[in-house]
Amino acid sequence: MKVLAIEVSQFGNYYNSRYEHLEKHGVELFVLSGSADKNHWHKDRFAIAKSKQFDDLIETARLLHQQHRFDGVFTFAESSVIATSLIAQALGLPSIGPDAAICSRNKFFMRQGHQRFGAPHPAFELVPTLEAAVAAGRKIGYPAILKPTLGAGSQFVYKLNNEDELIQMYPKAWDGVQTFTHVSNEGSSDKLGPNSLLLESFLDGREFLIEAFTWDGETVLGSIVDRVTLEGNNFDDDVHHAPTDMTPEQIAKVHKAVHQGALAQGLKRSVMHAEIRFHQGEPFILEIAARPGGGGLDHMARISAGYCPLMATVNIAAGKRPANSAYTPTGKDTFALCLISAAGEIANITIPAEVSEDPMVFMLKMVVTPGSRIRRPPYGNDIAGFLGVSGLSREETEAKAKAYASAITFQMR
Repeated sequence: MKVLAIEVSQFGNYYNSRYEHLEKHGVELFVLSGSADKNHWHKDRFAIAKSKQFDDLIETARLLHQQHRFDGVFTFAESSVIATSLIAQALGLPSIGPDAAICSRNKFFMRQGHQRFGAPHPAFELVPTLEAAVAAGRKIGYPAILKPTLGAGSQFVYKLNNEDELIQMYPKAWDGVQTFTHVSNEGSSDKLGPNSLLLESFLDGREFLIEAFTWDGETVLGSIVDRVTLEGNNFDDDVHHAPTDMTPEQIAKVHKAVHQGALAQGLKRSVMHAEIRFHQGEPFILEIAARPGGGGLDHMARISAGYCPLMATVNIAAGKRPANSAYTPTGKDTFALCLISAAGEIANITIPAEVSEDPMVFMLKMVVTPGSRIRRPPYGNDIAGFLGVSGLSREETEAKAKAYASAITFQMR
């Protein structure tokens, strides 16, 4: 299988380990970046369009396709979902289509789709001004969630307990979305919908991360990961465990919600990363992205559920249905967390050998290097890396993951 991966803007070597995983499974993989500061993939399989405009990306992809004849086009990047749909469509290859891509990228359009099709979702209002936000807060009630329409990585997402907190945090969130890297990395902006803020009702239950796919009216849950920590007024996507401890009845409810969300967003053949939160005993959709989840979720899916979101992505991109039929735990335990440093500039990172050399550490990935600037709430939500541990029990993996995370140190300038 020969496929083309799209990165409208290069994110360092972040996706290389995923690309290498696909290569190990026989995939011949090419990468197209709109802009890049270095060659981060095989020299003869890496191209730069030197533009983030969709028309320029499509034209470069056409030239590559004429030469290599790809079987499919895909992306792992949230900020490249729309561009990927347009490129695949232009090449005559399987595509989720631009309408579904936009509905799955812009949270305002996503919520509108959920509302039209009756998929379970929180109350919401588009709030492009502080005055609109105050009015929405009085209508929706508190606690409430303020979030970007084109958000990712929990950046500039705040839980607000009252109107005073809304008035305090709204300017910070608004300033944040104007310089939000995920938006600037997106490319052409005329197809993205409003780059603004949403106010949503707060869901007070537990959160679950789902790796899934939908195929011709059938939705399959491949992996379910439990979010372990309860956040405060900011949202750190930090600690997760799999397999899930949900009951079969709860899983059935989640399956129905994800399926309804896929239909509402116009996804017919697509991988999905769904975030679900319970409220008063029922599951509600936080979001459904038309890509696999980030961090170590693909590792957790393979180890704890025998499902590979990465291979599912390229198979669907090439018009092939993944083989999985239902969520099936393997009996292996995984525990993963984000590595979080203080705000400021990183001077040095120390990783003990007991961490880096432990064969039960299935993931140890740094997304920063010395010199990186870290922003922490309320000015951003940058993380330093990811750590994941596998084992035979929740107790074993949780204890080891937390001990190893504490042993990794970040010296700040």
